[in-house]
Amino acid sequence: MGISIGMVGLGNFGSAFAPLFKAHPLVDRIAFCDCEPDRVEKFAKDPFFADKFNPRDVYSSLDEICRSDLDALVIITQPWLHAPQCIQAMESGKTVYSAVPLSCLPDGDEVLDWCNRIIETSQRTGKHYMLGETTCFRPQAMFCRRKALAGEFGDFVYAEGEYMHDVDNACCLRVVQRERTESRVGSEWPAREEAYFRRGKLASPMNYPTHSVSGPIFCMGTRARKVAAFGWRNRTGDSYFRTSDFSNVTALYELANGASMRVAEMRELAGQLSPLENETFRIFGTRGSFSENTWYYNGRTNEHDAIRPPQKRLYSDAELFDPLPPEVREAFLELQNIQSGDLQNRDFVPAGHGGSHPYLVHEFVTCVTQGRRPLVNAWEAGHYMAMGVAADISARRDGELTPVQDWGYAPEL
Repeated sequence: MGISIGMVGLGNFGSAFAPLFKAHPLVDRIAFCDCEPDRVEKFAKDPFFADKFNPRDVYSSLDEICRSDLDALVIITQPWLHAPQCIQAMESGKTVYSAVPLSCLPDGDEVLDWCNRIIETSQRTGKHYMLGETTCFRPQAMFCRRKALAGEFGDFVYAEGEYMHDVDNACCLRVVQRERTESRVGSEWPAREEAYFRRGKLASPMNYPTHSVSGPIFCMGTRARKVAAFGWRNRTGDSYFRTSDFSNVTALYELANGASMRVAEMRELAGQLSPLENETFRIFGTRGSFSENTWYYNGRTNEHDAIRPPQKRLYSDAELFDPLPPEVREAFLELQNIQSGDLQNRDFVPAGHGGSHPYLVHEFVTCVTQGRRPLVNAWEAGHYMAMGVAADISARRDGELTPVQDWGYAPEL
């Protein structure tokens, strides 16, 4: 018998995930929740969902769906709502998936408080929280995690993480901002943002640091201890940055494993970078290193046994991915073919943020089914946000070395 999942938030991003959750063979029942009736109706009337959807499973509020008997909720709502809504879901007895980030607010103290509350709620209720951080489920992260677990990096020396997303690039942040505030719930944000602004709480790219910091931290299985950061302030009077302190932030972290890590979160820079440049990470070790789909390996454990010349291999994304169980791959392939109209295609190509979407879905569904803690759990997600908060503090203090709050690692079940 499979599990039951409720989709909370059916905007552009939620709409991309709903078919994947429905297609997963371990999901028997799917429910829909949105405060905008037309969004729910779109899915309720879609024949694709008919075999796993009952018309009774339509909800207009989080309160309603939390009172249901569903096993889990997938919350893909406005970023500033994620933390309180996930807490409510866990309090109601549901395992919960949150779109990124855990919270997105210009007040660092408030962000840390929400992180603490998410961790405390998960621990107290015994209900698991998963952050849907796409970087951790890109093929590059899967490969590096395998290599790290096998010890093939040797000792970690240095890492980099970057999210280079100019405000006017292909996924235009001005359009995203406008679309987020056009909905009924989203229309509440401008007044809240203005209230933060009047209190001197200014936004920065480090309010949403997960795409840059998560890859190396996740793959190396470490934590950041302290950071020195510097910010760049918009100089053109661009209205997009009116309530922001910085449009770009660069940070250097000291990590618990002895390595250092440079992180760049950029929203104002020319050029549409390639996918391997605009959202990427690199990890360097004493025996092996990874950069832009290339693995470098010298195998050195002492001065006498290094491989000469060192090995170097460029991988395709397809070679980097972890394999999915055959039945899951077949289900996602069928969905892919339905969406493309090519019912004869036998080549499944993971899609969405570097191919991460199917893997995010599979990770959450199996966590619910097995009752295990997700890889990107409350403790992991909280640390990503704490890294951003500390970098902001440092940048506003002209690079002052600043400690990163750390809740440790998720306790064993």
